[in-house]
Amino acid sequence: MFVGLLQLELSVFAAYSLKDKRQVVHSLLDKVRSRFNVSACQIDDHDLWNRATLAFAVVSNDRVAAERVLNHVRDVAEEDQSRCEVIECKTEWL
Repeated sequence: MFVGLLQLELSVFAAYSLKDKRQVVHSLLDKVRSRFNVSACQIDDHDLWNRATLAFAVVSNDRVAAERVLNHVRDVAEEDQSRCEVIECKTEWL
């Protein structure tokens, strides 16, 4: 069994308040959850309106399949460059 963890640090361009940031973050988390079978949440930078750190986890019997899912999640986060930008990306395997 393979557990993959993806941590993304985002710079949120389309946010001028915490409410704006929540809208961008929730939109991204909902999009990823609906397209892929992953767990997702915001893990840091709760009080900053222009930053967000998100975590995604996937469990699979096949490491290649899990890696592919996490790569797709990262791609979805990088798609919407008008609202946010991926500053840092970390992947861990357990």
